[in-house]
Amino acid sequence: MTSELIHRSQTTQIQEPIVDSPRHFKFLGKGRYPIGYMFRERIPFILIGIAIVTLFFSTFPQSSRSHVSVWDSVVQPESDLLTRRVLYEEGSGSGSSIGYGRTLANVDGKVPLGLERKSLRVLVTGGAGFVGSHLVDRLIGRGDSVIVVDNLFTGRKENVVHHFGNPRFELIRHDVVEPILLEVDQIYHLACPASPVHYKFNPVKTIKTNVVGTLNMLGLAKRVGARFLLTSTSEVYGDPLQHPQVETYWGNVNPIGVRSCYDEGKRTAETLTMDYHRGLGIEVRIARIFNTYGPRMCIDDGRVVSNFVAQALRKEPLTVYGDGKQTRSFQYVSDLVEGLMRLMEGDHVGPFNLGNPGEFTMLELAQVVQETIDPNAKIEFRPNTEDDPHKRKPDISKAKELLSWEPTVSLRKGLPLMVSDFKNRIFGDQRDGDRSILTKA
Repeated sequence: MTSELIHRSQTTQIQEPIVDSPRHFKFLGKGRYPIGYMFRERIPFILIGIAIVTLFFSTFPQSSRSHVSVWDSVVQPESDLLTRRVLYEEGSGSGSSIGYGRTLANVDGKVPLGLERKSLRVLVTGGAGFVGSHLVDRLIGRGDSVIVVDNLFTGRKENVVHHFGNPRFELIRHDVVEPILLEVDQIYHLACPASPVHYKFNPVKTIKTNVVGTLNMLGLAKRVGARFLLTSTSEVYGDPLQHPQVETYWGNVNPIGVRSCYDEGKRTAETLTMDYHRGLGIEVRIARIFNTYGPRMCIDDGRVVSNFVAQALRKEPLTVYGDGKQTRSFQYVSDLVEGLMRLMEGDHVGPFNLGNPGEFTMLELAQVVQETIDPNAKIEFRPNTEDDPHKRKPDISKAKELLSWEPTVSLRKGLPLMVSDFKNRIFGDQRDGDRSILTKA
């Protein structure tokens, strides 16, 4: 066997490939590929490829998106179309467009409501509450993805349940006093109990929400580069010595009163917001909200409109505190939401008064409720509460000029919509309770 192996190894010859055509040049060693063949066989294909690509891009140029209207891609409520078109036309000539988050903005920072943009990721703290849930409806309706953060102290899942199952909606049960990490483009910070009954229930918790909660949300805005909107309140003016109240008025607030956890908490939140803006360059907006009413208000929250409506529906006396001559202004919730969105998308920091300058005394409001619900409803007078403001009326000249905003829904038009919601909830809850009793029996 050994000799046979040696014999075979000696007789084996290594055969080089026979080069009988240009295809065999790839087997040759380095430097043996004919240059003439390469230019003759390969260069024409390369030139043809370049010509094809050039012809394609010259025939189908990339279209600019900076002048495409949102009306072609996002379904908007018909009531908003005219307003948004006007805003777009007025702002379209103010400069070239640059990126802001996931949207398009002018060089001055403004994002016109009608300008084409990709959907945003928007965080709404307190988004399961009265105002927050209506804001969520509008944001979802225009095509944004919305994350609601709410501890459900005054918010209700029922306010946003119609968005469950929507891939662009997310509800997180979380207290803003604790930090949270999210990736968002805009932050609407509404989290805080807003009625005396609720914020007086735990005043320390209320001021922590205003201070620590605002710090956490501003910190989040700083980390992710989000634009931040603080919903402050007309309560920062306290019991005002100036009437009507303008944004430059510093207020008349009792710093140690029973309402100061809310009043001074919001004033501190405004301070923090402006310090983050001036010191760290965070894009911020501040809205000072005046009395607002509408569907989804808490029924027994101590605010005058909800009190009167619930009492009239239950055939109870309407409770008027003091002599009933103190005044308030009442705006419908849809007007407020429009103002908040214009403020967020605009290029002005604020603060801005957002309220209805129509002024009503408490007795006049009680009469409107009587006319709407029950002409026979009785009025009952009680002692006034501590630090209750005597007059409250916003000057909205700044919002008119810079945001092109003013309320459009009158009290007599908006109140019946709220009454219908309260009627369904009050008597619906009672019927549910009666059925549960009968079932147990």
